[in-house]
Amino acid sequence: MLATLTLPAGLDLPAPRRSPIVRVRSADELRTAVRQSREGALTLDASGLDRVLRADLARGLLEVQAATSWGELSDCLARQGAALDAFAGSRRLPPTVGEAASAASPGPDGLPVPAHVVAATLVTPDGELRRASRDANPQLLRLALGGHGVLGVLYSLTFSIDSLRHSAGNSIAPVELDLAGTAPAEGSAWACECLLPPDALDAYLVDARALLEERRLPLLGISVRRYLPEESCRLNWATREWAGAEIRFGVKATLGASVVAAQLRRALIGAACARGGSFPIGDARDATREQLRACYPLLGEFLAEKRRADPAERLQNEWYRAVCAKMRRETCNVRWTRDEAESALSGD
Repeated sequence: MLATLTLPAGLDLPAPRRSPIVRVRSADELRTAVRQSREGALTLDASGLDRVLRADLARGLLEVQAATSWGELSDCLARQGAALDAFAGSRRLPPTVGEAASAASPGPDGLPVPAHVVAATLVTPDGELRRASRDANPQLLRLALGGHGVLGVLYSLTFSIDSLRHSAGNSIAPVELDLAGTAPAEGSAWACECLLPPDALDAYLVDARALLEERRLPLLGISVRRYLPEESCRLNWATREWAGAEIRFGVKATLGASVVAAQLRRALIGAACARGGSFPIGDARDATREQLRACYPLLGEFLAEKRRADPAERLQNEWYRAVCAKMRRETCNVRWTRDEAESALSGD
């Protein structure tokens, strides 16, 4: 389900426990639902926006609604002779095109999905339906792509068919490292992915194993994937070619062990930063405020743009609340001015 939580002015960050679910199937229903959020909190279910809208084969463009699955998109283009099975079969991609574009998820060749998007139609927090492309209103497009759904609710995306085909044709599977001394799963399995310059990967893996041994947590496996740089998003994680190293480890089913696991994830991110690396902004649950500030120096500007576009903060989701909870001061809420946001990032 493609869902965005909308909150009225006056509510603090924690999501309300009870709010009506509004299901939408058209652009007009989506616009109406966002406008309704001025009167009360609601949860938006846009899973019905799952249709192919337009195939312009002469220009090589395909427009689909945001909740369209990669399988449906692949089936549509297969009838036109374009094989996109690598997208449909990817375990790393969210199930819908809208979720993948909002999170700037990496495609099968490691290039983020926004690289294939030439235009988007979305409903902004003021309840207006707007279209943004690389030629018309490109700043809105850059905010929406990789914006995690907090600057507008996507209605449709227009893809370059050739770009999708090229990405699928250059699919690279993650490499599973064959490591001696890995342990069987114990309790629950946790994972942490960090982004490393390729020439720093080997040293980082040594650091990671040392951190696990220090905390006596069993190593379950390590997979490495190549990520390619892309500049379509304002809040961009793909700033250069990265080696994405996912460290998987076992944790006992106790509260104390879970605390240790969260501390380990934070330490793994710190080790990556020390090697010139980073971490995906989509999973910042255990990153510190300082790590967010170091790896994403434009986060303050992004939050300020959010504040200007949505002063009542009607559009919220778990990702936004988690990031704001880390970045805000303990004594104030998230409704910052641009200067306050930048001050929070600078540590003043």
